[in-house]
Amino acid sequence: MAVPIEAYTGVGVLTGLVDVPGRLRDVIESLDELWITACRSIDLDGTLGERPECHLLTDDLFFVVPDAAEVPVHAAWHDVRLEVGPYVVVGLLPTQPGFDPGRALARPSGTFVLLRDAEIRALADPDRVLAEHGGLLVNRYVVDAVDAELMLGFFFPGARLTVRTSAGVDADPVAARAVGTPPGPDATGPAERRPGMLGSVGEGRSPS
Repeated sequence: MAVPIEAYTGVGVLTGLVDVPGRLRDVIESLDELWITACRSIDLDGTLGERPECHLLTDDLFFVVPDAAEVPVHAAWHDVRLEVGPYVVVGLLPTQPGFDPGRALARPSGTFVLLRDAEIRALADPDRVLAEHGGLLVNRYVVDAVDAELMLGFFFPGARLTVRTSAGVDADPVAARAVGTPPGPDATGPAERRPGMLGSVGEGRSPS
């Protein structure tokens, strides 16, 4: 059974169908490339496109809207702001209660981490909201910068980190590189879904 997909890349958004059985998160975590049928796209400049089929490397996916509710049990949620290519995304990142980033043994284990109540904006025009999603899977290896209340280098290796504490803001551009790459628990996200730049799969619309 084909799985619907809505994905953000460095040039825009596309929707279509992936003819692979299973949950979308499992598909993008297990495959190196995707063949998407009934492919519709909208570039960041508003250009619309349609193709019978398109091909993507999963490494080129920035964000993917999950196809099913993924809610971590007993999670604590933390505000984060991420810069990812041409996008800024703000949302809530789950961790286990009492999570200590300096001592935690449970780290992200896959390429994608979940954000809840995510809002995507254009980096070049932060007042321009591109989309809102109840859940969003973020490719943690393509994140350029992180602004959060926790040290999240294990979640986003290679990113510039800004940590907000009660004493103020601590910017540490090399912290993420120093902590290495192992990631954390498989998180899952909420069922609510608000339209993206292309609306629901199969319902295209231009961004406002």
